[in-house]
Amino acid sequence: MIQSDGQSTTLTESGAIFGGPARIMGIYFVSGATAGSVVIKDGGSGGTALATFATPASATHTAYIDLSNSPIRCSTSAYATITNATSVTAIYA
Repeated sequence: MIQSDGQSTTLTESGAIFGGPARIMGIYFVSGATAGSVVIKDGGSGGTALATFATPASATHTAYIDLSNSPIRCSTSAYATITNATSVTAIYA
């Protein structure tokens, strides 16, 4: 659930979720035809990997990972490296 100050970003390839400090509250993804992953990083594409989520091999599979009770804290900037997923929506505050 998005809090009153929550925002979201949808990516179809690796990229910035937010260009400043953020707490990732949830991840929604649509899988690709082959297994892949979503890696949340702090500090851009070359930043520190904070969490990795595997995505199954199924072009129509969707999943939501609720992190609201234990959000992922990105102190510099939030970035997602996406491999073999159609889209990823990150919910952050």
